[in-house]
Amino acid sequence: MNVVHLSTYHQFGGAAIAATRLHRALQRTGLAESTLLVGTSARQERHKPEPGVIYLANNFLAEQTAFGRFVAERLYFLPYERDRSIRFLFSPAVFGANLTFHPAIQQADVLHLHWINFGFLSIDTLRALFALNKPVVWTLHDQWAFTGGCHYTRGCDHYLDHCQRCPYLKNPGERDLSYRIFEQKLALFADPTICFTPPSRWLADDAMRSTLLRRFPFVVIPNPLDLALYCPVARADANDRLDLPATPQSDNGPVRLLFGSASVNDPRKGFAYFAEALTLLHEQRPDLRAEILIFGKGRSYLIDQLPYPVRHLGVLTSTDDVVAAYNAADALVVPSLEDNLPNTVLESLACGTPVVAFATGGIPELIDHEQTGYLATTGSVLELADGLAFILTHPNLETLRQNARKTAQTLFSEEVVATSYAKLYAELGHHHR
Repeated sequence: MNVVHLSTYHQFGGAAIAATRLHRALQRTGLAESTLLVGTSARQERHKPEPGVIYLANNFLAEQTAFGRFVAERLYFLPYERDRSIRFLFSPAVFGANLTFHPAIQQADVLHLHWINFGFLSIDTLRALFALNKPVVWTLHDQWAFTGGCHYTRGCDHYLDHCQRCPYLKNPGERDLSYRIFEQKLALFADPTICFTPPSRWLADDAMRSTLLRRFPFVVIPNPLDLALYCPVARADANDRLDLPATPQSDNGPVRLLFGSASVNDPRKGFAYFAEALTLLHEQRPDLRAEILIFGKGRSYLIDQLPYPVRHLGVLTSTDDVVAAYNAADALVVPSLEDNLPNTVLESLACGTPVVAFATGGIPELIDHEQTGYLATTGSVLELADGLAFILTHPNLETLRQNARKTAQTLFSEEVVATSYAKLYAELGHHHR
C-alpha cells in the first residue's frame, strides 16, 4: 500500500510534526509504503533531507513560487481581516499548487491530507485531487475543514448550520467571506469519498456535527510518538544538558513547573492564566517552593512579575533538549484555551512527566485526573492554581510519572498508531476496488 501524505511544512508547527511522525512510524514498522510530500519550508526551518520526504519547492524558483502563493493568500485576506491579531488564524484557500500530475500523487494508492493551508493547497486544487478518485484520508489538526475559513472557532457555532457573520472579519454579514468560502466547501465535499481521522474525540464530535462533514465516516486515531526518543532520563543528565542546577528532593528543593510553546506570547496557549495562577498560589500557600522553566519563542512581560524564580530556556531546537526539559521538570503546565491534541502533552507523558492543564479540546482524553496530572476547568485560574498545588504537595510524584509513561505506551506508541492506520488504508483500498 503506497500512501502519500500531504503537509504544508515538514517540521514547523504541531501539525507538520505530527504528520512527519506518522510518516516515520509507517516506515519504521513497515506497515505501509509512506511518502511525505511537503509544500514548502517555513522561514524558520531549512530543508531537512529525510528518507521518503519530498519537497514540492525543491529549488530556488519553486521556493519563491511557494512563498508567492503564501503572500498572495495573506494579501487576499488583508482587506477582510478584523485586525492583525487574526491574520494567520483564517485561511481563505484561494491560492494553491496543482499536484494532480506530480509523480508521487500519480503513484499513490491512498492520499493522506494533513494541514495543507498557507498557499499549499486551495479549494480548487483540493477538488482536482479528489477528482483523481483515489481513497482519501484527512487528519484534522484544527477546525478549518468544516468552517468558513477559521482554524479555531473560538466558541462560534455557525459551522453547525452555515458560516456567516464571522467574528474574524472586519465587516461580518449574511454573505460575507466566510459565507462564500462555506459555499465553496459545500460544493467541494458534495461528491468525494473521504475518511476523516481527527486525533481527538473532541474534534471528531465537532466535525461530525458540522454541516460540511457530517455525512463522512470518522475514525479517531491519536498522533504517534517515538517512545525510544521521548522517554524518561535521569534528572541529573537532564539538568546537565540544560545547564540547570541539581534539585535534590531530599533537601526539600523547589518543585519545577514547565511551560512550553512555539510562542510564549500566543494568547491561545494561555501563559497569562499560568502567571495569574502562580500569583494566586503564592498568596494562598506562601510556604510552597517552586521554580518555573519556560521554553519557546518570545518573552512575556508577565515573567518579570512571577513570584517564583524563572529560568527561560529559549527556543529548544533539538529533540534531546526538549526531552531534557520535560525530564528536568516535575510537571508540564498547559493552560491552552483552544487545542486539539497538543504534541507537548504527548511528549511530556512519554517522558514520564505529569501534566496540569485546562480541560480543553482533546486534552482530557490524554490526562487521567490526579493519576497522570490534573485537569482544571478551562479559564479557571482558581482550579489551575489547585492543580499546581496538587503537584507541589503530592507525596509521591514517582507514581504520577510511572502512570504518565504507561499512558503513552498504551495510547500513542508508533506500533499502536501505525497499526490503526494500516488497517484503515487496507479497508479503504478494498472498498475502492
